[in-house]
Amino acid sequence: MKKLKERWGITSNFQIIIIFIVFAITGSTSAYISGPLTEYIIGDSNINSFFKIIIRILLLTPIYQVLLLFFGFIFFQFNFFFKFVKKFLSFLGLGFLFRD
Repeated sequence: MKKLKERWGITSNFQIIIIFIVFAITGSTSAYISGPLTEYIIGDSNINSFFKIIIRILLLTPIYQVLLLFFGFIFFQFNFFFKFVKKFLSFLGLGFLFRD
């Protein structure tokens, strides 16, 4: 726990518990939302299962990022999760969205 707290710049055990809770809620909620959304977008078409999974992942990624910021805000950890999302988007090559 100590190394994780140092890496993330966290000072208390309570804060790390809140962060884990936010990750859990966000993952569950984004998975719950992306399934019906994928079915709505695809409709009744006969698409290969592989392509359905690709579409779902493409939908899941932005939904997860938005929900992470939302739940981070709800649990008073917005600054931590904003840095986290910014780092992830930079990894995807979208870091230009946050440059000054």
